[in-house]
Amino acid sequence: MSRKLLLIAFVVSLGGFLFGFDAGIISGVMSYAGPEFDLNETQVGWVVSSPSFAAMIAMLFSGRLSDIIGRKKILLVVAFLYAVSALFSAYATSYEMLYIARMIGGLAFGAALILAPMYIAEVSTAKNRGKLVAIQQLNIVLGFFAAFLSNYFFNKYNTPNSSFLNDNNVWRWMLGVELLPAILYFIALFFVPRSPRWLYLKSKFDEAKKVLNSIHGDLTGHQEIESIEKNIHAEKNTSKVVFKDLFKKSLRFILIVGLVVGVLQQITGINAVYFYATSIFKQTGIGTDASFSSGVLLSTITVIFTFVAMYLIDRMGRRPLLLVGTAGIALSLLLCAYGFKQAKYELTSEDISNFQFSQASMLSPLANQVFENDVDFKNAMKLALGNQVYSKNDGVILEAATTMNANLVLIGILGFIACFAFSLGPVMWVLLSELYPIKYRGLAIGVIAFINSFISSVIQLIFPWELSNLGNAMSFFLFGATALVGFFILLRILPETKGKSLEQIENEFVKN
Repeated sequence: MSRKLLLIAFVVSLGGFLFGFDAGIISGVMSYAGPEFDLNETQVGWVVSSPSFAAMIAMLFSGRLSDIIGRKKILLVVAFLYAVSALFSAYATSYEMLYIARMIGGLAFGAALILAPMYIAEVSTAKNRGKLVAIQQLNIVLGFFAAFLSNYFFNKYNTPNSSFLNDNNVWRWMLGVELLPAILYFIALFFVPRSPRWLYLKSKFDEAKKVLNSIHGDLTGHQEIESIEKNIHAEKNTSKVVFKDLFKKSLRFILIVGLVVGVLQQITGINAVYFYATSIFKQTGIGTDASFSSGVLLSTITVIFTFVAMYLIDRMGRRPLLLVGTAGIALSLLLCAYGFKQAKYELTSEDISNFQFSQASMLSPLANQVFENDVDFKNAMKLALGNQVYSKNDGVILEAATTMNANLVLIGILGFIACFAFSLGPVMWVLLSELYPIKYRGLAIGVIAFINSFISSVIQLIFPWELSNLGNAMSFFLFGATALVGFFILLRILPETKGKSLEQIENEFVKN
């Protein structure tokens, strides 16, 4: 594998880094922006989930649009939209401006998640394709890590003595810092060649050969041109495929497998944990500062176990990783539910007198009253203080009032993240790329990706409502129970594709 090819794959997949960064940064932002705009649970959910709704739209047209005007041009638009989103989010003056700015970013990452793997696959050889496409997933988790680390430092230096950062502007800096990698991505894309496969489809044969030879050398470049010609010949009838073809009896089994894995990846709550990590850690009573630092730990675990997945996927196989990971996800989430179920909440008179915010005295009638669950406690706090004041000070209030084994929940969250990172996270996309015949692959993966993104956005939207109305314990129990059901379904239907050619997979799982 040439260094040039590796560099190209890394640059193109920076769109994944920006997606991870945007997804991770919002968990810290809402701790400040939510109270500033006095947002209710539904509005908080929409600010967080609106990019995923916009991403669904981008997923529908970005692939086809890139066929017309080229992968590179669309990727440049993606980088530009990321920059616009970061700038407008940082300068948002209202709830409406904030979610619209984030939806612009959603259009960018929806297109990036489709186009980056497509471009990388089109410039790489069969021998290195899997590893290079996996760089996209690695960049996503590195983006999460960078976001949580950025949030941690912004929160750390947001002190009463700071003349630069305060509660009113720290979230703007959290969002605005994304402008830097977005500009870097935009500039770096100018040094990336156009996709040789796209050039070939547009009859630009000389430029396609020049690109391939510069990346792979003359011999391998010639082999890749021959491979492209064969693939184009095989795909001549692809345009005749329509949506209803996916429901053919011959494709029923692999469509069901793909849908189950695609739905399970999101319905177990991974993006609820990522997007609301800081808020979740606050619920354990460890305090605002510790919540931000726990986010860094969470993203570090994600990076480590993504490397584990890349190492094991061709050694252990897809089925063992998915089964072990899903079982671990279920147990971890149920452990979180158990930890939250044991929690008790009580504010003493001393706790209330130690609070630094001016409205603290309004809590005096609730002194020494024990609450058996978080829903009743938070409703009492909001009734006494108002939603805006409580949201702004929930970290210190929960830290003082909560009695529970916070380590139990932390272990559960980190176990969930670790199990997801070596199973449902990366393995789903590998499995989808292998299961479907070339004629149906684009349509099938597009449909499953659309459903996957839709479920992700719904989970993000309703999670704040779940926490407020169902409580921490019940919310995590529902996720854990869903994962457990998913495990038994996968145990029954999930095939193994490791070590099999695409032709073998088609002959085995597609019924004639």
